Amino acid sequence: MVETVHAPSQGTFGRILREPRALFGGLFILFLIFCALSAPLIAPHDPLEQDLLLEKIPPVWQAGSDPAYLLGTDGLGRDLLSRLIHAARISLIVAFVAGILACLLGTTLGLLAGFYGRWVDTLISRLVDIWMSFPPVLLSILLVAVLGSGLHSVIVAIVVIDWTRFCRVVRTETLAQTKLEYVDSAVTLGMPRMRILFREILPNVFPVILVLLSLEMGIAVIVEAILSFVGLSVSTDTPTWGGMIAEGRQVIYQAWWVLVFPLAALFLTVLAFNQLGDGLRNALDPALRR
Repeated sequence: MVETVHAPSQGTFGRILREPRALFGGLFILFLIFCALSAPLIAPHDPLEQDLLLEKIPPVWQAGSDPAYLLGTDGLGRDLLSRLIHAARISLIVAFVAGILACLLGTTLGLLAGFYGRWVDTLISRLVDIWMSFPPVLLSILLVAVLGSGLHSVIVAIVVIDWTRFCRVVRTETLAQTKLEYVDSAVTLGMPRMRILFREILPNVFPVILVLLSLEMGIAVIVEAILSFVGLSVSTDTPTWGGMIAEGRQVIYQAWWVLVFPLAALFLTVLAFNQLGDGLRNALDPALRR
């Protein structure tokens, strides 16, 4: 009889909930998702509405503030809080879509390379080595410059660059799994190779994939911020954290809050994804639980 370690179970979810890092990261990301989905309802102002008479109003706890603008306004009189909330939409769309697509591509190739070996492994491994020889940030900027600015270009650039991260790790884990007894038993019983790969091996590799996916989403948020900082992401009319940081850098001495708040939002989001990944690793890795 073939024995496999299926994930995740109720006990696994219990361990995740008891892991402080995973709990903090998960709750913060859920909060961001709520803000992004309900942005038109909870944002106090139109994020694109300009009023030069209200430019550079400080946060509500400083002198000269306006209670209607809790985090102040930028150099064009736009409400900073509303722009932060709406910008979360772009960051989360890129994080989830690009992260999942890179995960699917890299995981599939990694499984095939680790399970079939021989020329399949050699071909995929050489492709990964060639791909990883390019500087990732420069390659992403080049891809977006070629494809043209826009959300779809950012997502494509991240997927094209970061699939190798999943491929290498999943290949290594798959190689380790293929040497275990349950795989030999499945082969002896005459199970189809694709069924062994996706029904027996994949569930055992899934916890590692889940951790990698969480970390990749944090990286995707950073890449999108870099691209929007240099004006290669979505339209400049759309609020993005990277674009807000670029604007705040120009007025840092007159209005520090225009730079600090989007930086803080970016930092906390990436930290949440990283903490979620670390927490998932601690909860799902049997070696770390001993």
